[in-house]
Amino acid sequence: MKLAIVGGHLSPALAVIDALPRDAQVLFIGRKYTFEGDRATSLEYNTIRSLKIPFASISTGRWQRKFTRFTIPSLFKFPYGVVQSFLILRNFKPEVVLSFGGYLSLPVGLSAFFLRIPIVIHEQTLAAGLANRILSFFAKKICISWDSSVKFFLLEKTVLTGNPVRKFKVHPDSVGTKFKVNNENKTLPIIYITGGSSGSHFINTLVEGCIEELLKKFIIIHQTGDAQKYLDFDRLYNLRNTLPPKLQSRYFLTKFVEPENIGSVIKAADLVVSRAGINTVTELIFFKKPSFLIPIPFSQNNEQKKNALFLKDLGLGEVFYQDLLDSKKFFGVLIGMFDNIDKYKAKSNLDTSINKNAAQKIIEVLTYAKKTKR
Repeated sequence: MKLAIVGGHLSPALAVIDALPRDAQVLFIGRKYTFEGDRATSLEYNTIRSLKIPFASISTGRWQRKFTRFTIPSLFKFPYGVVQSFLILRNFKPEVVLSFGGYLSLPVGLSAFFLRIPIVIHEQTLAAGLANRILSFFAKKICISWDSSVKFFLLEKTVLTGNPVRKFKVHPDSVGTKFKVNNENKTLPIIYITGGSSGSHFINTLVEGCIEELLKKFIIIHQTGDAQKYLDFDRLYNLRNTLPPKLQSRYFLTKFVEPENIGSVIKAADLVVSRAGINTVTELIFFKKPSFLIPIPFSQNNEQKKNALFLKDLGLGEVFYQDLLDSKKFFGVLIGMFDNIDKYKAKSNLDTSINKNAAQKIIEVLTYAKKTKR
């Protein structure tokens, strides 16, 4: 199979790549830089390149939910993104295109349609993203992760596959090869704090305001992202160096947690603090991990709020909104959760929430689409 993957979301894309036959040829189309106007390279670019998979970067317009100085120029980039996508696909000649949504998928999907290349889209969310709703009219098949998404698409095109989760490598070391926890620290609970691959300036600021209090009670693994606008990693790294040596040894600071380490980190953590993207939520459910979720307030159609409440309804965590949080309350909520940690026990219905064969089901849909090329 000769496959082009549009990587709107990296985690499910990696799960499908892992499940592909060895002779499959893959081209990954994604973004080289995480943010508009920011030269920090993206996790998807670094990860895909490390896997020796060809990576084609495109620059295209996106619908920004907050007006910035990049909003108008960004919209004018869309035609350029279509031209880039057309040339990339014409050169690679894939048998099928697999899209995981996001703004990059639109120019690639439209180009594939004009080149008569079958398109398969995958929807991770509980509803449906704007890009996937548009591309559904051109797609050969639509894979959905949850029953709740079926109403947004044509029934005859739609297949319930589930949201693919990577086959995590869990290292014998309690938190993988990247973070070394010494014997003294192993008696303390571990909190993994993440803002997703892009990081979260808001969460980083919450942690900054109470980091010394946190480290008196917990080991903290903190993934900050690498946004050059805020330089959170550099600021927190300098703050770490001012702490007493004993507290420094409990604070593990990193810009990214690479895919080969993420399984070990989540498994080792006693609690995870995170935004509420659907792929993160899926992984937390998979690991049955107690969680403190802070949804992005400006996500499309309150998507992250719905994801967070979905996990909370399963009994795995708490949801707090960032306009009601400061560092003092953040610290207090964490203490309260650990005082009642037995409350966040996995319920029996968690095992039916995740389809562990989702990646293979998507590959079966790709094979069908390839065979029924129009």
